[in-house]
Amino acid sequence: MLNAKIPAGSLNDKWNDYKGHCKLVNPANKRKLEVIIVGTGLAGASAAASLGELGYKVKAFCFQDSARRAHSIAAQGGINAAKNYQNDGDSVFRLFYDTVKGGDYRAREANVHRLAEVSTNIIDQCVAQGVPFAREYGGLLSNRSFGGTQVQRTFYAAGQTGQQLLLGAYSALQRQVSLGNVEMFARHEMLDIVKIDGKARGIIARDLVTGKLERHFGHAVLLCTGGYGNVFYLSTNAMGSNVTAAWKAHRQGAYFGNPCFTQIHPTCIPVSGDHQSKLTLMSESLRNDGRIWVPKKKDDPRKPNEIPEEERDYYLERRYPAFGNLVPRDVASRAAKERCDAGYGVGSSKQAVYLDFSEAFSRYGHIEAGKRGIHNADANMLYKLGVEVVTEKYGNLFEMYAKITGEDPYVVPMRIYPAVHYTMGGLWVDYELQTSIPGLYALGEANFSDHGANRLGASALMQGLADGYFVIPYTLGNNLADDISTKAIPTTHPAFEAAEKAVQATIDTFLNIKGTKSVDHFHKKLGKIMWEKCGMARNEANLKEAIVEIQELRKEFWKDVRVPGTANEFNPELEKAGRVADFLELGELMCLDALNRRESCGGHFREESQTEDGEAKRDDENFSYVSAWEYKGDGQYELHKEALEFVECKPTQRNYK
Repeated sequence: MLNAKIPAGSLNDKWNDYKGHCKLVNPANKRKLEVIIVGTGLAGASAAASLGELGYKVKAFCFQDSARRAHSIAAQGGINAAKNYQNDGDSVFRLFYDTVKGGDYRAREANVHRLAEVSTNIIDQCVAQGVPFAREYGGLLSNRSFGGTQVQRTFYAAGQTGQQLLLGAYSALQRQVSLGNVEMFARHEMLDIVKIDGKARGIIARDLVTGKLERHFGHAVLLCTGGYGNVFYLSTNAMGSNVTAAWKAHRQGAYFGNPCFTQIHPTCIPVSGDHQSKLTLMSESLRNDGRIWVPKKKDDPRKPNEIPEEERDYYLERRYPAFGNLVPRDVASRAAKERCDAGYGVGSSKQAVYLDFSEAFSRYGHIEAGKRGIHNADANMLYKLGVEVVTEKYGNLFEMYAKITGEDPYVVPMRIYPAVHYTMGGLWVDYELQTSIPGLYALGEANFSDHGANRLGASALMQGLADGYFVIPYTLGNNLADDISTKAIPTTHPAFEAAEKAVQATIDTFLNIKGTKSVDHFHKKLGKIMWEKCGMARNEANLKEAIVEIQELRKEFWKDVRVPGTANEFNPELEKAGRVADFLELGELMCLDALNRRESCGGHFREESQTEDGEAKRDDENFSYVSAWEYKGDGQYELHKEALEFVECKPTQRNYK
């Protein structure tokens, strides 16, 4: 049976009651306890800094050359918090409600409410660290809107919020490194966890520069390794993002929760050809001021600026008048796909829609002219003034778009199309963020807990920092309080010996196959299967085909992959081989989970389950649960179900109209 360990009492009291009654570890005992943290993005860096500050002996691992290069830097638009600075009706409950509703009622209420509660502390923490959030003229922090909400609760630093937040967490982490409380292991990749008497007690890591395998003991292991969107090959994730740490834990007994819940982001630069290795995200914050449209005429050959207003279809505003361009990501993505599939797409591929700022230039121009006391300004002057405002808010995003596409978005509308971005699934964790393996925790995007079937924009940064700064210091201590008499286990223990031997055997296998096809060849083929048959839309026939095709591809991979070089050197192809081998197993489980969940919810859209007007149709009677999959060996899985109970947010058909 799955035990989520959700505290008793009302939602408003659960977290405070937990903090008031959980076990504590005194400062002297903290110095005796060792904690391993894998991943140094927002969740990992904040956890390492917090636990180091508390006095634990922390080892932090990242495969990048610096913790500053974690993929968290790529988050652009902002971070949510229920501060209600705009006095527009926001509250902890409203953030909680929007998140549960945005996730299509497939998230655990208790975790989401805790997230909303601690969101306000995150902003204070980051401001104290010097994060340069945007401010209003009077000095107060500025807010903007994101999809799925009707309030302004998103704090931002131009279009580089993730980078600035990570620099804050990185600074806190490096302070602990300099004090000797945290030991950093850059260019190290975790290749397995080590269990002793059923508990996670360490990891096997590979030094990516020398190729040497290393053993590291910890009283607890925290996985903060992000999501698995690169199973699709083309995604907005960094090229190095992978599932290996989480998947190795899964194979050791950690349940994998809701693997099919993948987020497709609606505002990405469209695919330009087969040569691409990744996609570029244009921040959702652009939907604050940009309007999305397609021509009303199919295959309209005219340039966008030549199409008059009355011949444009602002389809999100037409279909969802209450939220307009700020509908949640899953809704906006499917709407774009529907228009393109119907023949209204733009650009050479016809797989794109326009994101247009011309009205924003005019609107901000009038405001700025009024502020400056400029009367009777002509259209050209208003445009220039408006561009100045938009440049201040989104300038680096416009510059990035221009560099990638060769088009000036200040002159012609951007072209965007949905792409794989975030994964709501991940390792199953209880209220304490502990997986089904005692002593093993998963934080941030690596776990499944807070977003249900669809993540609202600007909530990823919120969850990562909430888990690291404000949740894990309590929940980890509650469990380590029973471990203070456990002495550090020597890495000569047979469990470490066996784990290292198994990892070495896998590496040797890769190098000895000596096949004819590159690792990327198999990754691209897997990505094509996943996108076409387990992407924005899924159906039973395609999912069954995908499972068979992935099984065949995996067999071919283990017979014909070519991994050059040796194990005892810097060998990126060997790194990729291990990651793609894990993706090939994960992809099958994702399709199996999608096949099993015979309903549509959030980012999981089963074509057999939709309303008359093409919206996602949930089946609360049969599928109001978390899918927690247990690995049984040899490609076999057992499904465990955590029933979801909704006390404060009664499930209803989502309506953004």
